[in-house]
Amino acid sequence: MSHRLLRSALILSCALLGACSTVQPWERGHLAHPDMAWAPDGLRDALNEHVHFSKEASSGSAGLGGGGCGCN
Repeated sequence: MSHRLLRSALILSCALLGACSTVQPWERGHLAHPDMAWAPDGLRDALNEHVHFSKEASSGSAGLGGGGCGCN
């Protein structure tokens, strides 16, 4: 049983380490593309968040709590 566990751990660590890579400076432009952003359209996301916390009387991870009536 111990041999099987050790072998599984070795395979898992090889798989995880194989995903690591070094990004060269000339390759960073591809990673900085706007399509790679979590929120590509910041204005639309800010508007949606404002509408949400105005209607729900709550705020997510940013801003102040609303009153629920839209008069914050």
